[in-house]
Amino acid sequence: MHMSKTKKYSINEVKDIIDTCYSLKPEKLFMGELKWKYLVRSALRGKNILLLGPAGQGKTLAVQCLVDALKRRENYFYLNMGATQDPRATLIGNTHFNKETGTLFDESPFVKALRTPNSIIHLDELSRAHPDAWNILLTPLDYIQRYLRLDEKIGSEIVKVADGVSFVATANIGNDYTATRVMDKALTDRFTVKIEVDILSSEEELNLIKVVCPDADMNLMDKIAQIAATTREFTKQGKLSRFVSTRSVVEMAELTVDGFSLVELAEMVIYPDYPDDGGLDSERTMVKQVVQKHVAVKADPLNKVFNTNNQNKDDLPPF
Repeated sequence: MHMSKTKKYSINEVKDIIDTCYSLKPEKLFMGELKWKYLVRSALRGKNILLLGPAGQGKTLAVQCLVDALKRRENYFYLNMGATQDPRATLIGNTHFNKETGTLFDESPFVKALRTPNSIIHLDELSRAHPDAWNILLTPLDYIQRYLRLDEKIGSEIVKVADGVSFVATANIGNDYTATRVMDKALTDRFTVKIEVDILSSEEELNLIKVVCPDADMNLMDKIAQIAATTREFTKQGKLSRFVSTRSVVEMAELTVDGFSLVELAEMVIYPDYPDDGGLDSERTMVKQVVQKHVAVKADPLNKVFNTNNQNKDDLPPF
């Protein structure tokens, strides 16, 4: 059952929660203390929050941890904005006609979320949403207007956003995310809280693996973490268009439990993300060279690393 009354926090209550909230952050979420406190405080105050960062770095996890920390699971609503084909139906609802009852309006779960005090409304993949969805969101997100009109007609019902509602959106921003759209400034300005999700270091990634996949082969994962770190450095330098995400590292950790080798992990999880256009000058060749540095020669001969393109190691450019 959703909360029927709004929980209003006093200044002292908010301060007390902020002072103790870091202990509520689970081990699996690697977010600095300041950013976590800012996230918690902003949700308590019903702010519009935008979590920014590359794919697979824990933005959605951060929202889930926030919901659990504030015990808002029953007041949590999730919308995948990137999968929204009909923005009006998703955010407002559908009109149905029945011969016996006539025209009926079936409001969307989003409308239900707006009516629920203290709800956390998760707008996932906002940068992939249709522009029509952005237009619909403008008034609910506006701190002054804070409403949603169910129809464009004059006199149609207006749904006020309940007290304590916090919108938390996640977005990928960057040229490497080809399915994303450049978000309208009028929309992004409504998110007064913007938090960049940090990219994990190799050490942090290994600590995460120990938490989420304790049975993983940690010797192998140490190599994977180093490979991931190298791809991140190369991405900063402009040598690669993307890096190995933490999500991919976790996937590979789970595969090590089932006995997959480093070569096999690279073949299945790493290489498909990199184009092989350009032969020896391709991004895939560069990434293969990074992997090759961590492959034991006796256990995994060089030709096994490069077997997908049947290349001879003598044909490879120096690393």
